[in-house]
Order: sequence, then C-alpha cells, then structure tokens
Amino acid sequence: MTENEEMIKAQNQVIGILFEVIKRLQANSDLDEEYFEIIASDDIPVKGRKRLDDILVERKENAEIVGRLLKQFEND
Repeated sequence: MTENEEMIKAQNQVIGILFEVIKRLQANSDLDEEYFEIIASDDIPVKGRKRLDDILVERKENAEIVGRLLKQFEND
C-alpha cells in the first residue's frame, strides 16, 4: 500500500468515527428534548415513566460509545 493510499484510508477512518460521534450526539440531543417534554407535563403516566428510564439508558449507551470512539483518536 502506498503512502497516499494509507493516508486516504486513515482519513476515511477518521471521517467514519466523526460521523458516528455526531450521530450519537444528535441522538442524545433528540432524547434530551423528548425527556424534557415528558418532565414538563403535569402528570407523567406510567408509560411516560418507563420512557424516561429508556431515554436515560439510551443516552448512557450513546455517551459510552462516543467515549470509546474518541479514545480511538488517542490510541492512533
């Protein structure tokens, strides 16, 4: 593999990682919006409480994935 090909491969990997990071951060932003809409309602039904729990789990998973992806930059 030539030096140019290696650079292109590395750039593609960086772009892929950054795309995934942005996707996860946007998902968390959307989840935040939904979370606050549920919290702002006067009466949170059982279904709403379950969704709040689900949102917190999804946000945590996304944050962990973003952390792992960003660590790839430190290791490379």
